[in-house]
Amino acid sequence: MHDSVLQTLALIQRRADDPQAVVQLARAQERDLRSWLFEGRAPGEADASSFAEGVREIQRDVEARHGVPVEVVTVGDCPLDEHVAALLAAAREATVNGAKWSGASVISVFAEVEADKVNVAVRDRGKGFDPDAVPGDRKGVAESIRGRMSRHGGEASIQSAPGEGTKVTLTMPRTALSESGGRAQKTAEGKRR
Repeated sequence: MHDSVLQTLALIQRRADDPQAVVQLARAQERDLRSWLFEGRAPGEADASSFAEGVREIQRDVEARHGVPVEVVTVGDCPLDEHVAALLAAAREATVNGAKWSGASVISVFAEVEADKVNVAVRDRGKGFDPDAVPGDRKGVAESIRGRMSRHGGEASIQSAPGEGTKVTLTMPRTALSESGGRAQKTAEGKRR
Protein backbone atom coordinates (compact mmCIF):
# COMPACT_ATOMS: atom_id res chain seq x y z
CA MET A 1 0.00 0.00 0.00
CA HIS A 2 2.75 2.46 0.94
CA ASP A 3 4.56 1.88 -2.37
CA SER A 4 1.36 2.63 -4.29
CA VAL A 5 0.87 5.93 -2.49
CA LEU A 6 4.51 6.90 -2.97
CA GLN A 7 4.39 6.05 -6.67
CA THR A 8 1.23 8.13 -7.12
CA LEU A 9 2.73 11.10 -5.28
CA ALA A 10 5.83 10.89 -7.48
CA LEU A 11 3.66 10.84 -10.62
CA ILE A 12 1.68 13.83 -9.36
CA GLN A 13 4.92 15.77 -8.86
CA ARG A 14 6.06 14.90 -12.40
CA ARG A 15 2.73 15.94 -13.89
CA ALA A 16 2.17 19.10 -11.85
CA ASP A 17 1.82 21.09 -15.09
CA ASP A 18 -1.15 18.90 -16.23
CA PRO A 19 -4.06 19.54 -13.83
CA GLN A 20 -6.34 16.95 -15.47
CA ALA A 21 -3.73 14.20 -15.08
CA VAL A 22 -3.16 15.20 -11.44
CA VAL A 23 -6.90 15.01 -10.73
CA GLN A 24 -7.12 11.58 -12.38
CA LEU A 25 -4.19 10.25 -10.36
CA ALA A 26 -5.59 11.67 -7.13
CA ARG A 27 -9.06 10.19 -7.78
CA ALA A 28 -7.59 6.77 -8.54
CA GLN A 29 -5.49 6.86 -5.37
CA GLU A 30 -8.50 8.00 -3.33
CA ARG A 31 -10.57 5.03 -4.62
CA ASP A 32 -7.73 2.62 -3.76
CA LEU A 33 -7.37 4.06 -0.27
CA ARG A 34 -11.12 3.95 0.42
CA SER A 35 -11.30 0.38 -0.82
CA TRP A 36 -8.40 -0.59 1.44
CA LEU A 37 -9.73 1.27 4.49
CA PHE A 38 -13.42 0.39 4.26
CA GLU A 39 -13.49 -2.91 2.38
CA GLY A 40 -10.16 -4.45 3.33
CA ARG A 41 -9.24 -4.83 -0.35
CA ALA A 42 -5.64 -4.20 -1.35
CA PRO A 43 -5.01 -1.83 -4.28
CA GLY A 44 -5.47 -3.60 -7.60
CA GLU A 45 -7.32 -6.52 -6.01
CA ALA A 46 -10.63 -7.17 -7.72
CA ASP A 47 -13.53 -9.50 -7.07
CA ALA A 48 -14.81 -10.43 -10.51
CA SER A 49 -17.89 -12.11 -9.03
CA SER A 50 -19.26 -8.94 -7.41
CA PHE A 51 -21.75 -6.52 -8.99
CA ALA A 52 -20.50 -3.59 -6.87
CA GLU A 53 -16.90 -4.27 -7.91
CA GLY A 54 -18.07 -4.36 -11.53
CA VAL A 55 -19.55 -0.88 -11.10
CA ARG A 56 -16.30 0.38 -9.56
CA GLU A 57 -14.38 -1.16 -12.47
CA ILE A 58 -16.54 0.86 -14.89
CA GLN A 59 -15.70 3.97 -12.87
CA ARG A 60 -11.95 3.31 -12.94
CA ASP A 61 -11.90 2.41 -16.61
CA VAL A 62 -13.99 5.34 -17.88
CA GLU A 63 -12.04 7.86 -15.79
CA ALA A 64 -8.71 6.44 -17.00
CA ARG A 65 -9.68 6.24 -20.68
CA HIS A 66 -11.78 9.38 -21.05
CA GLY A 67 -10.61 11.71 -18.28
CA VAL A 68 -14.14 12.46 -17.05
CA PRO A 69 -14.86 11.94 -13.33
CA VAL A 70 -17.47 9.27 -12.62
CA GLU A 71 -19.26 9.57 -9.28
CA VAL A 72 -20.60 6.23 -8.10
CA VAL A 73 -23.09 5.30 -5.40
CA THR A 74 -23.78 1.60 -4.83
CA VAL A 75 -26.42 0.20 -2.54
CA GLY A 76 -26.13 -3.51 -1.89
CA ASP A 77 -24.24 -6.14 -3.81
CA CYS A 78 -24.80 -9.50 -5.45
CA PRO A 79 -22.77 -12.11 -7.29
CA LEU A 80 -22.47 -11.83 -11.05
CA ASP A 81 -24.35 -14.09 -13.39
CA GLU A 82 -24.68 -13.72 -17.15
CA HIS A 83 -27.69 -11.39 -16.82
CA VAL A 84 -26.13 -9.06 -14.25
CA ALA A 85 -22.94 -9.08 -16.34
CA ALA A 86 -25.05 -7.95 -19.33
CA LEU A 87 -26.49 -5.16 -17.15
CA LEU A 88 -22.94 -4.06 -16.29
CA ALA A 89 -21.96 -4.10 -19.98
CA ALA A 90 -24.95 -1.88 -20.84
CA ALA A 91 -24.09 0.44 -17.92
CA ARG A 92 -20.51 0.65 -19.18
CA GLU A 93 -21.75 1.63 -22.66
CA ALA A 94 -24.03 4.32 -21.18
CA THR A 95 -21.20 5.68 -19.02
CA VAL A 96 -18.74 5.72 -21.93
CA ASN A 97 -21.31 7.44 -24.15
CA GLY A 98 -21.80 10.12 -21.49
CA ALA A 99 -18.06 10.63 -21.11
CA LYS A 100 -17.44 10.79 -24.86
CA TRP A 101 -20.42 12.74 -26.16
CA SER A 102 -22.24 14.69 -23.43
CA GLY A 103 -19.67 17.38 -22.71
CA ALA A 104 -20.58 17.00 -19.02
CA SER A 105 -17.91 17.63 -16.41
CA VAL A 106 -18.98 14.56 -14.41
CA ILE A 107 -21.02 11.39 -14.96
CA SER A 108 -23.14 10.02 -12.09
CA VAL A 109 -23.84 6.31 -11.66
CA PHE A 110 -26.32 5.03 -9.07
CA ALA A 111 -26.46 1.24 -8.68
CA GLU A 112 -28.84 -0.62 -6.38
CA VAL A 113 -29.40 -4.29 -5.67
CA GLU A 114 -32.89 -5.16 -4.48
CA ALA A 115 -34.33 -8.54 -3.57
CA ASP A 116 -35.97 -9.02 -6.97
CA LYS A 117 -33.97 -6.76 -9.33
CA VAL A 118 -30.77 -4.83 -9.95
CA ASN A 119 -30.97 -1.20 -11.10
CA VAL A 120 -28.39 1.15 -12.58
CA ALA A 121 -29.00 4.78 -13.48
CA VAL A 122 -26.36 6.67 -15.47
CA ARG A 123 -26.87 10.44 -15.51
CA ASP A 124 -25.06 13.35 -17.08
CA ARG A 125 -25.98 17.01 -17.17
CA GLY A 126 -24.44 17.51 -20.57
CA LYS A 127 -25.78 18.66 -23.90
CA GLY A 128 -28.30 15.82 -24.32
CA PHE A 129 -29.70 14.52 -27.60
CA ASP A 130 -32.95 13.43 -29.25
CA PRO A 131 -33.04 9.61 -28.90
CA ASP A 132 -35.47 9.35 -31.84
CA ALA A 133 -33.05 11.21 -34.13
CA VAL A 134 -30.13 8.76 -33.68
CA PRO A 135 -29.17 7.44 -37.16
CA GLY A 136 -29.88 3.76 -37.78
CA ASP A 137 -26.22 2.96 -38.37
CA ARG A 138 -25.34 4.03 -34.81
CA LYS A 139 -25.76 0.85 -32.78
CA GLY A 140 -24.51 1.96 -29.33
CA VAL A 141 -27.92 2.79 -27.86
CA ALA A 142 -29.95 0.32 -29.96
CA GLU A 143 -27.79 -2.78 -29.56
CA SER A 144 -25.23 -2.23 -26.81
CA ILE A 145 -27.79 -0.88 -24.36
CA ARG A 146 -31.43 -1.62 -25.30
CA GLY A 147 -30.78 -4.82 -27.28
CA ARG A 148 -28.41 -6.28 -24.70
CA MET A 149 -30.83 -5.60 -21.86
CA SER A 150 -33.77 -7.05 -23.80
CA ARG A 151 -31.86 -10.23 -24.74
CA HIS A 152 -31.26 -10.89 -21.05
CA GLY A 153 -34.79 -10.13 -19.82
CA GLY A 154 -34.09 -6.59 -18.62
CA GLU A 155 -35.30 -3.14 -19.55
CA ALA A 156 -33.58 0.05 -20.64
CA SER A 157 -35.06 3.54 -20.58
CA ILE A 158 -33.31 6.55 -22.10
CA GLN A 159 -34.44 10.05 -21.25
CA SER A 160 -32.70 12.89 -23.01
CA ALA A 161 -33.36 16.14 -24.78
CA PRO A 162 -31.01 18.67 -26.33
CA GLY A 163 -29.65 20.95 -23.60
CA GLU A 164 -31.03 18.83 -20.75
CA GLY A 165 -28.55 16.00 -20.33
CA THR A 166 -29.24 12.28 -20.43
CA LYS A 167 -30.43 9.65 -17.99
CA VAL A 168 -30.16 5.95 -18.83
CA THR A 169 -32.08 3.67 -16.47
CA LEU A 170 -31.37 -0.07 -16.58
CA THR A 171 -33.31 -2.75 -14.70
CA MET A 172 -32.51 -6.46 -14.63
CA PRO A 173 -34.69 -8.95 -12.74
CA ARG A 174 -32.82 -11.22 -10.35
CA THR A 175 -34.42 -14.33 -11.78
CA ALA A 176 -33.30 -17.21 -13.92
CA LEU A 177 -34.45 -16.80 -17.49
CA SER A 178 -35.90 -19.79 -19.29
CA GLU A 179 -34.11 -21.08 -22.35
CA SER A 180 -37.25 -20.54 -24.41
CA GLY A 181 -38.38 -16.97 -24.91
CA GLY A 182 -36.26 -15.32 -22.23
CA ARG A 183 -39.17 -15.04 -19.80
CA ALA A 184 -38.76 -15.56 -16.09
CA GLN A 185 -40.01 -18.90 -14.83
CA LYS A 186 -42.16 -19.16 -11.74
CA THR A 187 -41.97 -21.97 -9.22
CA ALA A 188 -45.05 -23.79 -7.89
CA GLU A 189 -45.17 -21.34 -4.98
CA GLY A 190 -45.53 -18.44 -7.43
CA LYS A 191 -42.05 -17.09 -6.79
CA ARG A 192 -39.75 -16.33 -9.69
CA ARG A 193 -36.65 -18.41 -9.95
